[in-house]
Amino acid sequence: MIYHLLHPLSDYFFIFNITRYITFRGGFALVTSFLLIFFLWRPAVQRLHKLKITEHINMYGNLDLEALHRSKKGTPTMGGIIIIFSILISVLLWSRLDNLLVWAVLFIMLGLAALGFADDFLKIKKGHGLRRSQKLFWQSLIGLIFAVFIFFNKDISPTWSLPFFKDLAVNLGYFYIFWAVLLVVGSSNAVNFTDGLDGLAIGCLVINAAVFALMAYLVGHMHFAEYLFIPHVPGSGELTVLALALVGAGLGFLWYNSYPAEVFMGDVGALALGGVIGAIALLIKKEFVLFVSGGLFVMEALSVILQMLSLRLRKRRIFKAAPLHHHFQLKSWPETKIIIRFWIITIVFACLALLTLKLR
Repeated sequence: MIYHLLHPLSDYFFIFNITRYITFRGGFALVTSFLLIFFLWRPAVQRLHKLKITEHINMYGNLDLEALHRSKKGTPTMGGIIIIFSILISVLLWSRLDNLLVWAVLFIMLGLAALGFADDFLKIKKGHGLRRSQKLFWQSLIGLIFAVFIFFNKDISPTWSLPFFKDLAVNLGYFYIFWAVLLVVGSSNAVNFTDGLDGLAIGCLVINAAVFALMAYLVGHMHFAEYLFIPHVPGSGELTVLALALVGAGLGFLWYNSYPAEVFMGDVGALALGGVIGAIALLIKKEFVLFVSGGLFVMEALSVILQMLSLRLRKRRIFKAAPLHHHFQLKSWPETKIIIRFWIITIVFACLALLTLKLR
């Protein structure tokens, strides 16, 4: 919005020309979303308390985990609404509103946020959320709409762009639609699995969003893309603004969500923000880099899948509990130690992801 209001004035006042720079608008998007969290925090949390939107501890019958998390009962949840609102306002203020890629990612964010809201609301009011099959259906439907948009966008080729190779691209044809749905649903659920300790998921999301902010800027810049031998996607640089808005909102939320958390993100935040990271990765042709940068999310999701398969096929557990962070809790690791060590692992994965830009 600010770009559309002020940039036309650059013909009369040169200073307004600065609004055309993505780095300028991205930096202000970060600051804006960060400050919005602080302005919204107190009234939002008071409202959550008034409506009795608080956490009910349910560890699926694991009494040891329930004992470890008992002190968190009654903490306000669905704080992801504050994050989503802050990102939305920041993006509408600082991004170019004529960019379809930005609107596509906002569609994913708001669609999955609505699904997460419904799931959280049912958990609070009825004691149980949506069935797994219901969540997967709606996630897949939202992902399908997004995937069709990508497939028929002439600026985005339906190919795999593989890291470490300069010119190797695999055209998937119509299979790309399935691939896009799978990635959006997978990234959304992976972040949701990780959201189990105070500040763990949002800290890892901030790191990943920073990585993809940089990559979106490089992919959207023709000369940088040509120099680095990476696919150039016209208009994708504008996603830098959105990714940095996520960084700012995430840092603001972490201020309150760090141990001991004053509020939880809930599915409304975890599902939406996970989907945002997956959607950006798809639009800038960095899907496989997401598996590296988001390696911790992959580990958390795999721990759940492997645990379920082992229980079904072998009637035995691989981990003391899944997702993986609960396994380490039951090994008597302090919660803060697990969180910080998982952040460190994410930073290492993020550095490896950035190395793929030069190792080609």
